[in-house]
Amino acid sequence: MSATRPLTLTPIGTLRTPFRTRAECPRNTRKLDPAPPCRAELFPEFRAGLLGLEGFSHLILLYWLDQAGPPELVFTPPFGTAPRGVFATRAPIRPNPIGLAVVAFDGFAAEGVLAVRYLDCIDGTPLLDIKPYLRTTDAEPAASMGWLERPEG
Repeated sequence: MSATRPLTLTPIGTLRTPFRTRAECPRNTRKLDPAPPCRAELFPEFRAGLLGLEGFSHLILLYWLDQAGPPELVFTPPFGTAPRGVFATRAPIRPNPIGLAVVAFDGFAAEGVLAVRYLDCIDGTPLLDIKPYLRTTDAEPAASMGWLERPEG
């Protein structure tokens, strides 16, 4: 595939959070107690795809960080002292600003509306996809965290 070949993404809904600006959006909502309630609102034409979602405690949401700003391939993270490549970080300033969050699924707030917690995006962010979180597949308890586990130097 050519690097210049265009891709087409179709938003399936909109994410609703209490965060109105990039400055208000925390890096990790899991550190907030309590985590603010959020919603994933699906467009009517995609709501049939929610069939069978009941009973999952967590979901993976993929979304388009439409207000992330221009990409930076190398930068010093706000909590680091050394330059890092964007692919060694979870920063939103990526060539393709795709966000990913594992959220707690608190059930349906209304038809086509998921009640979730632990979203870290701006209100109105386009939702791209939903996948059930599977503890047998998606968890790697022994995973290393690279430079984040080592002292800077």
